[in-house]
Amino acid sequence: MNYHWNWRIFWEIAPDGAGTYLDTLFSGLMWTLATALTAWIMALALGLVVGTVRTTPNRWLVRLANGYIELFRNVPLLVQMFLWYFVAPDVLPQAVGDWIKALPNAPFVTAVLCLGLFTSARVAVQVSAGIAALPSGQKMAGTALGLTLPQTYRYVLLPMASRVILPPLTSEFLNIIKNSSVALTIGLMELTASARAIQEFSFQVFEAFSAATLVYVMVNAVVVFIMHRIEKKMAIPGLIVAGGAAGGH
Repeated sequence: MNYHWNWRIFWEIAPDGAGTYLDTLFSGLMWTLATALTAWIMALALGLVVGTVRTTPNRWLVRLANGYIELFRNVPLLVQMFLWYFVAPDVLPQAVGDWIKALPNAPFVTAVLCLGLFTSARVAVQVSAGIAALPSGQKMAGTALGLTLPQTYRYVLLPMASRVILPPLTSEFLNIIKNSSVALTIGLMELTASARAIQEFSFQVFEAFSAATLVYVMVNAVVVFIMHRIEKKMAIPGLIVAGGAAGGH
């Protein structure tokens, strides 16, 4: 293969005149992190609520929570992204649709909303599984102490379940960072879109996507390191150890 490698391309000025190709890549990284972190906060909040509701005694609330999970978990992310960006503004009331279309950062808002809802369904499954994995005596002990059901969840079940679900939540956090690349299909200039732009302008396809791959690996390595430290800090010796394993001596 007769390919001319040029790793110095990142220090050359991009055609848009806004900076070097390295600046383009850095800008894409910032949009990726902003999208992923904002969507993660949304997914964590919604997933915590839906996952908790899924374990309550109320049958109708459980069905509603299950319907939410099945809706957002079983529709491909790319399809959801297109629906939110291209379809939703036209089916909503005209005033709302026009407002959404006029947003200067509509791709970012759409990507956050779509990723947040999609990931929240997956987080909800992890939360409900974590609560279900706890011994049944935990809930009975809470009620025996005079706590209401919401108080039992708040002070007993959720703190314990959070230690169990940290490892799968780490995987979901990594997934939302990687899934943010789908936002390039609606015009968000995140990391993958930036690498693609570099490739189109400079024709250095291997350098552009190799750099993007390296950045993804570095970001995910930092996330894994931080989450592992949190797992070790939250672990209860003799009850729940880092990694979600339960047991004692």
